[in-house]
Amino acid sequence: MCSATAEAGVKDGNTEANGLNNGIMYLLAAPYIAIAAVGIIWYKRFRRKDVDINMGKEKFHLN
Repeated sequence: MCSATAEAGVKDGNTEANGLNNGIMYLLAAPYIAIAAVGIIWYKRFRRKDVDINMGKEKFHLN
């Protein structure tokens, strides 16, 4: 019913539907932003910082 009212309002020149669409996009983006923030904090907190890689002089084969 809300979408039908919003579509009818857009056809009549009403701009309230734009606010409704912006609100829906805000609610849609909020979980993704929260998950990204937690991921960035987790990465920065738990990444390895002092890792020595001693390869030596042997040849390294990936096959």
